[in-house]
Amino acid sequence: MSIWDDMQTELVSLAERDLLRDPRVVDSPCASHVTVDGREVVCLCSNDYLALANDPAVVSAAAEGVRQWGFGSGASRLVCGTLRPHRLLEEELAAFKHADDAMLCSTGWMANRIAILSLASAGDLILSDKLNHASILDATRASGARVRSYSHCDMDRLEALLTKHRADHRRCLIVTDSVFSMDGDVAPLAEIVALKNRFDATLMIDDAHGTGVLGAQGRGAAEGAGVESGIDVTVGTLSKALGCIGGFIASRQAHVDLLRSTARAYIYTTALPPAVAEAARAALRLVQAEPERRQRVLAMADDLRMQLGAAGLETLNSTTQILPVVVGEAGDAVRLSQQLFDAGFFAAAIRPPTVGPNSSRLRISLSSGHTEDEIRRFGDTLIALVGQ
Repeated sequence: MSIWDDMQTELVSLAERDLLRDPRVVDSPCASHVTVDGREVVCLCSNDYLALANDPAVVSAAAEGVRQWGFGSGASRLVCGTLRPHRLLEEELAAFKHADDAMLCSTGWMANRIAILSLASAGDLILSDKLNHASILDATRASGARVRSYSHCDMDRLEALLTKHRADHRRCLIVTDSVFSMDGDVAPLAEIVALKNRFDATLMIDDAHGTGVLGAQGRGAAEGAGVESGIDVTVGTLSKALGCIGGFIASRQAHVDLLRSTARAYIYTTALPPAVAEAARAALRLVQAEPERRQRVLAMADDLRMQLGAAGLETLNSTTQILPVVVGEAGDAVRLSQQLFDAGFFAAAIRPPTVGPNSSRLRISLSSGHTEDEIRRFGDTLIALVGQ
């Protein structure tokens, strides 16, 4: 068989297992309500947690950025692609994250790869939570280091791995998501910091889903846990709560300086459009000036968790704006998602390989743009459908 025949066979297999994807096309801007197939539905599956993707101030900053700077950056950062908005955003992100400096990357995936490859290589040890994002898992495998995973948020297992293997390796990197994107729970950062200090390790967190939402000032999960000074490297994105696109690495000055001269994905990638940086700067200002956005979304998430829990629906250990409702089989999750869509709620089915076998789910993600009434109605609809 040719490679094309093999592909067709694989497509048939995916369809038979309810794993073939056909993304819905949205015909309106990213918001708490979107238009799909000619009808308006409540969107409960975007990462626009603070309703900034279509916020007038963010849109205006992007438009003014295009007028002043054009659209494309024209080159990689080290040639002539570093425009003033890029550098201003890096400085503002570093200040926000209480880091010496920050490096802007084209995506969060790219940021994780750059950071991990700079922190561990052959002869080193990486300890990684089993539920870390795919970008972390792929980067650890590419690093050349010895990689061991520990059961999700299992501090006894992490300690056991450190006790057994740390002394045999030059350096040790502990890497974890701060907020786990499919479960909505938060890593036990205080305990991880204590283990990092005890075993002379380096700690990197991916704060993609915590930045802007958690912590009194919105600086993320480490601020919420009171351990910002114990985090060595923070990777974040502009594409979640900030409503833009791109990633960043916030770290010590020597680390960021070295990355600018050695990180291949940074050196050989065209820089983000400067208008994106201007939009992200505006979003970052709103995160700091309007704490009611994160307070609102977290309060609605608490209410929905309580409503679902009272009806016997599990949301795992979620404590954030992300609420998983595990269904089990992929086909069942797809059918439940369609039933909700028919009722006016867009909640996508998440299936393997994004989650493990027999753990397909609805990943419900809330936005400050939602209203309490529509979230309550969603909860009532979901409970009724599951109870059928």
